Amino acid sequence: MLLHVLDHSLTFPKPSHALTDPNGLLAVGGDLSANRLLAAYQKGIFPWFSEDEPILWWSPDPRAVLEPEQFHANRTFRKFLNKCAYQVTLNQHFAAVIEGCATYHQDTWITDEMIAAYIQLHQLGFAHSIEVWHNNRLIGGMYGIAQGALFCGESMFSIQTNASKVGLYAFCQHFLSNGGKLIDCQVLNEHTASLGAKDISRDDYLSRLPQLQTEPVAKHCYRQQMIAY
Repeated sequence: MLLHVLDHSLTFPKPSHALTDPNGLLAVGGDLSANRLLAAYQKGIFPWFSEDEPILWWSPDPRAVLEPEQFHANRTFRKFLNKCAYQVTLNQHFAAVIEGCATYHQDTWITDEMIAAYIQLHQLGFAHSIEVWHNNRLIGGMYGIAQGALFCGESMFSIQTNASKVGLYAFCQHFLSNGGKLIDCQVLNEHTASLGAKDISRDDYLSRLPQLQTEPVAKHCYRQQMIAY
């Protein structure tokens, strides 16, 4: 199967046309305009490429997801939560979070072009950040795209013990209490699996998208605020 090359239109091939090796590579080219990015996420597709590569679009099979109520907080982590003095906020410093993710992940796919594109999505109200602070210092966070009762997590970073884990835990509680149903983790890794993420088939994920995307969360879900945990 040949790799699809995107043109000026916002049309993507069906995710079932994705290559199996590397897993889920669907298309190449196009741009990172807000309209194209939103069109991609609506179909379960996301960009992921290195600085020396063209824009690559993916729809992996299987797909890693986390049901917020299934976040795995073991005894050690719960003890940590009871003692730590971290603060978690929502949408208070999106640019710092995405730049923190870019710095934290060496050889990152979060290029300057990606940063600019997702900051624009944030300004339009589609991309959101979770910040973790200690003594007024940003020590971790994560960002992603909101689609109704689905949150598509893009990346997270941590420069202090359990910072991103606390951020994700707090967001899971907040998201769930405001009507959130599912967090898209894209591709399963050891870290996300330890937190409760699991693989489901691409067909299963795509079949759930329309309902998730049209099911609203509370209006205040993504307002700038402190998140309790």
